[in-house]
Amino acid sequence: MSNCTVDHSIHQILFPAVYIGVFIIGLPINLLSLYHSYLQIRQKNELGIYLCNLTISDLLYLLSLPLWIQYMLQHDDWQYSRELCIFSGLLLYQNIYISIGFLCFIAINRFLVVAYPLKFKFIHSRKAALLISILIWLKEIAVCTIYMGSKVLSKDEGNDTLCFEHYPLRLKDRYLNIYKLSIGFSLPLILLIYSYYKVLRVVHKSHGLERQRKLRIKKLVSGTIIIFLACFGPYHIFLMVRSIFEYDCPFADSIFEVYHFGLLLMSLNCVADPVLYCFISQSSQSWLARFLDPVINLLPCGKKEEIVALEMKGSSPLTTKTSLLPQRHQKQEKYEYQHSKQNLLV
Repeated sequence: MSNCTVDHSIHQILFPAVYIGVFIIGLPINLLSLYHSYLQIRQKNELGIYLCNLTISDLLYLLSLPLWIQYMLQHDDWQYSRELCIFSGLLLYQNIYISIGFLCFIAINRFLVVAYPLKFKFIHSRKAALLISILIWLKEIAVCTIYMGSKVLSKDEGNDTLCFEHYPLRLKDRYLNIYKLSIGFSLPLILLIYSYYKVLRVVHKSHGLERQRKLRIKKLVSGTIIIFLACFGPYHIFLMVRSIFEYDCPFADSIFEVYHFGLLLMSLNCVADPVLYCFISQSSQSWLARFLDPVINLLPCGKKEEIVALEMKGSSPLTTKTSLLPQRHQKQEKYEYQHSKQNLLV
């Protein structure tokens, strides 16, 4: 039995409202993102494999939200089976580190493509992307097995059944949080920031790239890092605070709201991912405009002309591997990459 009863009132209105909004917005745009990544894979773009897996992870997370919404509307009283609690909890919590893993390897892939276009060719291949994707999933599945034999349901003093909630933290949870904070979050964050920092350096030094296009790439990279920190940072900060200081009920109750607010922020990531990686580049906007062509035809003439103009803009600096390379190298590398046109970020 859980030792503490904490105030769950924050779950009654704010969480269901945000989760419903995330579900309504996130489901269609992630389905569009899944189709877009499928097109990338058909074009033999290894980045499409990472994006496909990232989108699948986000979709699985979204599918868990209806159960969590119902749980919160029932005043945090789980009325389903233990197995369904495990299933919903794993979709919710393990999605965090699956998403972080793929976001990290997307950054590493972009860094290697831009900084070392003629080296690490295996890393640039679809086989490597597939292998890395399998390893990311297997790593988190292995972590999931820890939960399978553990107690995921507990009772509070009001006799409500809690799912994946224990106050104060158990010793087992503290050890698991060490993994989450180090391998799950901090290491990928360092690799992601380092990779995009190197990408920005290459962009800055490039003489063959227009100033406006450089600025666009810098905004995309900066936006990716900011959203990563905003979505995942607060949760892991409060997770660390809980792991260090939460040994009694008063502290568990005092940090409950801010900790769960950090958890709420992470739900926004499954909306931000497809926006950043699939719908912000010019090539993706052109694809989306063609995809929505029946709707475009119903728009007023002025709006229709704006979207058609977008499709006619042509090649974007983000659509080729050689666009960020110094001009003296572009002829040399033209042959190597003419079979695989890729975006820098997508």
